[in-house]
Amino acid sequence: MKRLPRGLRALADCAPIDDGAACDRRMRAAIARAKKRKKDFSRQRAFDQAMAKLVKSTPVPAEIAEWFANEKLVEGAKRSWRSTAGHPAILAIGIALAVIAVVVWIKFDEQMHTFPGAPIAKKLLSVASTTRVSQFDPVKAEAGTLSDLFVMKYRLEHYDVPPEFSQLRAIGVRVFNDDEAGRVAQIGVSEKRMQLFLFPARRSSKTGQPEEFQGWRFLEQEGWTGAVRARQGILFMATIRGPKKDLAAYLPKE
Repeated sequence: MKRLPRGLRALADCAPIDDGAACDRRMRAAIARAKKRKKDFSRQRAFDQAMAKLVKSTPVPAEIAEWFANEKLVEGAKRSWRSTAGHPAILAIGIALAVIAVVVWIKFDEQMHTFPGAPIAKKLLSVASTTRVSQFDPVKAEAGTLSDLFVMKYRLEHYDVPPEFSQLRAIGVRVFNDDEAGRVAQIGVSEKRMQLFLFPARRSSKTGQPEEFQGWRFLEQEGWTGAVRARQGILFMATIRGPKKDLAAYLPKE
């Protein structure tokens, strides 16, 4: 059978002596090609079949038959899929896989919703939750007009309130330094006790340019919600104590 391909030759070498036992398609193909290409295969198979017939027809002595009287008793009982699924080891593996899947999904979801400056934005959400009105310098102006104040008094350029929030009435303002965020401008708004933050965007370690992103990004923490966007190297964040829908009402629908 040297002319047979290696795979078929290996199958033919271990072919069953009965054609009916060769249920696999590749095995049947190997047997058919072996019969055509080498007569020794047919002779050997005929000899094997004759020997098998002789063995089956040979009577088994009674003393030897006793050895196999209880042969079926050693066979294990077949377990149903229900009993297999309820096995403690299987349950433990299933629970572990479920926990791993949940953790992977949480991490994936976090990566999908993260953006440059997100850690600092979350930190400023905590600042918003602890800020009191008395900490602001009182002002009475629209939030969008405070850009000039930031430039003239604090030399903060591009600290501009987006049009979506520029017409809100500001009741106070303050500027402070943060170890991570840098110079932060905070505006208190009378409407729904909203607070607005402006702070520098994180810069790329490779290019030194501000890392920006498109559109609005939301984040939530301890009952507070923030809506963040980037422009000209400055991040703006509007915060409110409440759900995302309360802030989404101020933004243009996509």
